Amino acid sequence: MSEVQAQPHGSRRGYLVGFLLSVVLTAIPFWLVMTGVLNSVSATAIAIFACAAAQIVVHVLCFLHLDTRSEGGWTLIAFLFTVVIVAITVGGSVWVMYHINTNTMPGMGPM
Repeated sequence: MSEVQAQPHGSRRGYLVGFLLSVVLTAIPFWLVMTGVLNSVSATAIAIFACAAAQIVVHVLCFLHLDTRSEGGWTLIAFLFTVVIVAITVGGSVWVMYHINTNTMPGMGPM
């Protein structure tokens, strides 16, 4: 029988840092929306999306342990491939729906 290689797991400190970052990155958008400190709706939306992107990175690194060291980097490559495929699918779907709506709605154009 072949020996099973031990997979690297996170430390208690890594999980605690990930948890605290997740809480902060959740609280910031909540605070921004509830207090209305940013006067612009678009600035608030950009801040929320920035916190969401940062939280995705925190979860991937601290909880999923996807980096170049685990399994020779193949898990990271598979994750990035999945992200690209999902982005193409969602972006293409939105593009197709927009153009179908624009080109097939009779009577909705300028009169």
